[in-house]
Amino acid sequence: MTSVDVHPDPVPVAEASTADGTRYWQWGDPDAATTIVAVHGFRGDHHGLLPIVARLGHHRVLTPDLPGFGASPPFDDRRHDIAGYAGWLDRFCAEVRPPGATGRLVLLGHSFGSVISSAAVADGLSVDRLVLINPIAAPALEGPRGFLSRLAVGYYRVGRALPEPIGGPLLSSRLIVRGLSEVMATTDDPDLRSWIHDQHHRYFSGYADRRVVVEAFEASVSHHIGEYTDRLLVPTLLIGGDRDDIVPIAAQQRLARRLADARLVILGPVGHLIHYEQPAAAAGWIDEFLLQKA
Repeated sequence: MTSVDVHPDPVPVAEASTADGTRYWQWGDPDAATTIVAVHGFRGDHHGLLPIVARLGHHRVLTPDLPGFGASPPFDDRRHDIAGYAGWLDRFCAEVRPPGATGRLVLLGHSFGSVISSAAVADGLSVDRLVLINPIAAPALEGPRGFLSRLAVGYYRVGRALPEPIGGPLLSSRLIVRGLSEVMATTDDPDLRSWIHDQHHRYFSGYADRRVVVEAFEASVSHHIGEYTDRLLVPTLLIGGDRDDIVPIAAQQRLARRLADARLVILGPVGHLIHYEQPAAAAGWIDEFLLQKA
């Protein structure tokens, strides 16, 4: 058995759309007391979090595609920035919040999704728990990969400025996607690496247009969770990787100390792809966190 075999292929309970057209999928127990809304990271779609979602089947889990990515339409009246996505997430949760007074709502965000989730809660979205995987704990432009992040900003801007026949293929280039995948994957398992590359090729270029991906990228490298710590008062679980050179351990530790009620778990060996490389461990910590009394 290879590492890839441990990634179960979940079957959604239902597929639906919200009033604004956001496409989302429901997994697990539809009658569970806890509803988890899982927010994926930059450039991907809901498929990225399924290895973790598959292991949380005793909860009700909802996986929307961010507006402009996957099957969800883009915004037509605002930018695809943190404020736009935070407002969208607040509206999404209002539509899907579990009925009755006893249902719990938990927000889970990975990478870019961790910033969106934090911003939404800081702006007033009421949730019972917050789970942040590979949390963006410090500004990407100032971190150990700050120079590369600035190069990437230039790449996305050039891709948007060029005529569509050139800029479009540049931004969705399989070569670029494979390079990003190679850089982010830390596993030495050749089968798992191959599976990760395939996932990125399948889902990393499913954005609506160049405007969406450039605006979202600029948002992803311009904001971090540290901007919202004084307004994040809910119990929070941070799950980081010991080899994450996008978010160093020291930055994650500083973030945990600044939060009112936070627990930091560092997994290893793994980098910024915990959802692909360590989904079972992540799901286990999430379950333990949700069992704790507030």
